[in-house]
Amino acid sequence: MRVRVATTALGITAALLAVPACSTDTTGSEHRTSSSRTGEPTEAAQGPAALSSAALESRLLGPRDLGSGYLPKPERPAQHDDVTVIGCPALNELGGDAATGGTLAFPHKAKADFTYGGSSSEISEELYSDSVKKLSDGTGRIFDAMTGCPAYQVVAGGTPVDVTSQKLPAASVGGDERWSLLLTFIAGGRSTVVKQTAIRDGSLLLVLSGSPALVDRHLDKALAKATATS
Repeated sequence: MRVRVATTALGITAALLAVPACSTDTTGSEHRTSSSRTGEPTEAAQGPAALSSAALESRLLGPRDLGSGYLPKPERPAQHDDVTVIGCPALNELGGDAATGGTLAFPHKAKADFTYGGSSSEISEELYSDSVKKLSDGTGRIFDAMTGCPAYQVVAGGTPVDVTSQKLPAASVGGDERWSLLLTFIAGGRSTVVKQTAIRDGSLLLVLSGSPALVDRHLDKALAKATATS
């Protein structure tokens, strides 16, 4: 079974398309599997109003926040290559709705990408804002789908990419809900490991992706700045 995927709200496709240019990740982190989702909003929960994209932009980490050795990564030209996912029923069930960025394309968003130390190590921060329910349901669906298949293949722009995924323990750093996963991409004889952690705090969603050690190093700081009220 195949499902054609244009993109995903959490930037998985961008990582897939970048795999051939990446080398094996050597930053390292402890890889453990367990349930990664904690807490769920109740029907009666009254969440705060959504933040604008401009407000989210001001809450992103910058070079000063990250420290020395981090450089903004030039924006990649828009990719229009179709992506095909093979061997993952969980992603297949999402079909052309969530898997193509439908209900997961939150209206308010901001993003920043950085490279570290002139190496292949990268870190990406995404901020989204919407209603509590939409953020919770949308994020949960895509993370459940990505971790529902321990191994599958993606063909991006004609390049086959073998993918393995596993849930990670949710980081105890705050927020109302937390998800975390580890993805390993293998293409053209090269491999890269990407850790992706998402934290929902009210009507704000933080997604930090990249080299596992960099994600672990900056998660607390990213959440603190993203949720600061002054």
